[in-house]
Amino acid sequence: MLTEVHGGDGYPVNWPECPSEWLMQPSLLAAWVAELDGHVVGHIGLSRSGEGDAAPALWSRREGASIERTAVISRLFVSPTARGHGIGAHLMARAVEDAQQRALHPVLDVMASDTAAAALYERLGWTLLATVEQQWSPTQTVTVHCYAAPS
Repeated sequence: MLTEVHGGDGYPVNWPECPSEWLMQPSLLAAWVAELDGHVVGHIGLSRSGEGDAAPALWSRREGASIERTAVISRLFVSPTARGHGIGAHLMARAVEDAQQRALHPVLDVMASDTAAAALYERLGWTLLATVEQQWSPTQTVTVHCYAAPS
């Protein structure tokens, strides 16, 4: 399914050498999949802040709280054939609920070019913290929107 999403949407931007390792990042706290008619059609992860995550630092400065009080929503994708069923919103709700049970505040970074994802986050009441440039490699700089879940 990730291959299908990448082919249609360009997500992830840089295709991982080992997709399963990319999904199971070392900082991962939990992950969920969504099923529709017996098929996996979506995925979301919740992780600790890592190097290069801008949203945790922005939220921390805004709230006067430690970065350790954040959890990063990551690796959210829904199969193009399953869109329009509220799966992205359902996965987001599940990840936010888990973060809150851990007494962590959910934040995320999203490519500025991913307008569909940004629209979902804004429909769900997430707050745009800032738009920043991130250096993903010596030759790749990307623009990302940083969001925080509603309080």
